[in-house]
Amino acid sequence: MRVTIGQINTTNGDYEGNTASILRAIERAKKDRADLVVLPEIAVQGYMSFDWFLDRDVSRDVLKPLEQIIPATEGLTAVVGTARPTDQPTGRRLYNSAAIIQNGKLIGYEDKTLLPEYDVFDDPRYFEPAHGHQLFPIKSGMLGVGICEDMWNDKTFWRERLYANDPVDELIELGASVLVSINASPFNKGKMGQRCKMVSHRAKAAGLPIVFVNLVGANDGIIFDGASIVADCKGEIILQAPPFEEFFGTVDLDCGVADDYCLPGEDIETIKRALVLGIHDYARKNRFTTAVLGLSGGIDSAVVAALACEAIGSENVLGVMMPSPYSSRGSIEDSLALGRTLGMKIIEHPISDAFEVLVKELNLQKPTRGGDVLAAENLQSRLRGNILMSISNAEGRLLLSTGNKSELALGYCTLYGDTNGGLAVIGDLLKTEVYSLARHYNRQSEIIPNAIIEKKPSAELAPGQFDEQTLPPYEKIDPILKMYFEQKATPEEIVAAGRDAELVYDLLNRVESPANEFKRRQLPPTLIISRNAIGIGRRRPITHRYRRRAGAQTESVGTSS
Repeated sequence: MRVTIGQINTTNGDYEGNTASILRAIERAKKDRADLVVLPEIAVQGYMSFDWFLDRDVSRDVLKPLEQIIPATEGLTAVVGTARPTDQPTGRRLYNSAAIIQNGKLIGYEDKTLLPEYDVFDDPRYFEPAHGHQLFPIKSGMLGVGICEDMWNDKTFWRERLYANDPVDELIELGASVLVSINASPFNKGKMGQRCKMVSHRAKAAGLPIVFVNLVGANDGIIFDGASIVADCKGEIILQAPPFEEFFGTVDLDCGVADDYCLPGEDIETIKRALVLGIHDYARKNRFTTAVLGLSGGIDSAVVAALACEAIGSENVLGVMMPSPYSSRGSIEDSLALGRTLGMKIIEHPISDAFEVLVKELNLQKPTRGGDVLAAENLQSRLRGNILMSISNAEGRLLLSTGNKSELALGYCTLYGDTNGGLAVIGDLLKTEVYSLARHYNRQSEIIPNAIIEKKPSAELAPGQFDEQTLPPYEKIDPILKMYFEQKATPEEIVAAGRDAELVYDLLNRVESPANEFKRRQLPPTLIISRNAIGIGRRRPITHRYRRRAGAQTESVGTSS
């Protein structure tokens, strides 16, 4: 049997555009003389449509696009992800479904059984679980269809499972001869390799071919990498779709004709490509053609500038230098050198005069070496934020925020200043990962000036100021934050891994402080590249008195900072 995978890039609510992409995949399948074409999860409406699925007019009309898709399937079978009404008096109004269409006729639906509600997922808020399973006749056999999470609960693969039942096992027991899994599986580090192993294991154990088709493209901060997989009945990967791009490909479900490899999805190049796609799609889908960011001469803004130039073209990116009385000449020169290398336009808007006027008007104490003058330091950041927002408004540019995860986690940022923006590009990269990405850019030639990579991190808001005067070294911070966020490790587990106990409790109490959570609530959408990231999937109260241990002292930063 010949199968075409339609790894398409959908936009939430773009029924016309999404339908056109589905029809292109169907046409490709016909051209390739395929028997079956498979599209991703909720390909019609867009998986991340969130509370649109709760609106009665939306739920009423979700199946209208199928009226265009069904007639186009003459001569083949199509599996198309869609929401559909439940037509039941109780429960949610919609199922998360796969429409099975054959020879111009809708022959039935398979509904999603396992509804995830962790991290970025909230399926039970919108969808009713399936009430049963069925198989569908196809050329030389019976087709079993699972939807995303339904494939991710194999008791022989996972040590810990979230659900008691396994829908794919049930499909196998019903007598499926081919398994299809349609997915909207977001990218995070290492997940591509994990998917490959999971699909290969299941195909080999069941002795059945598996067609695993994944969504590609970014919607808000959530990035879907594609990287669709087809495994034969021996568990060999016979097709691995390229990640981070639309792809139509056809393969015969023969045993023993393996593709070259499974993508690991955890190297720095993969992370870079994910972030580039995230910027590109956020700009394109929100109708931005140009972007602006502040250039400080530091590593964070340099990396964001490089990513933006790659994503939307250097001619469309504007860097703004905004030196204060405390900015070093080296920072200005390094920013200019970066602009020349990337080919982006750079302009300068000094804030010194405005800063002097406001310091005098507000009777603020100026920053001094080693002093703690928060209001005057934050004033500089807010002046820069105003300049950038004004340029964004005047020229219709997308403002890119440049804060990294280490700083955002610990509240080392200024509300209405460096947190301003339309998209937080590296908000899910730890500071040490930002450095790794910068060095990756320079692997063949000096794209990011080495002077930027080698200098000590500094916000330059006071004379002789460096990050290490306020924070521990990032080399000590980041392993703790990585375990806490990405592995959801307890403080005891982090200490057992060899980290200093006092530092662990201090950092985690900083992360959880009400003031810092208040700041994070007001961040722009953050591009997510890891599990349990700061962003839509992390939910913490602002108002609380929770501490990791009795007597732990939280370094307090007021909510006005």
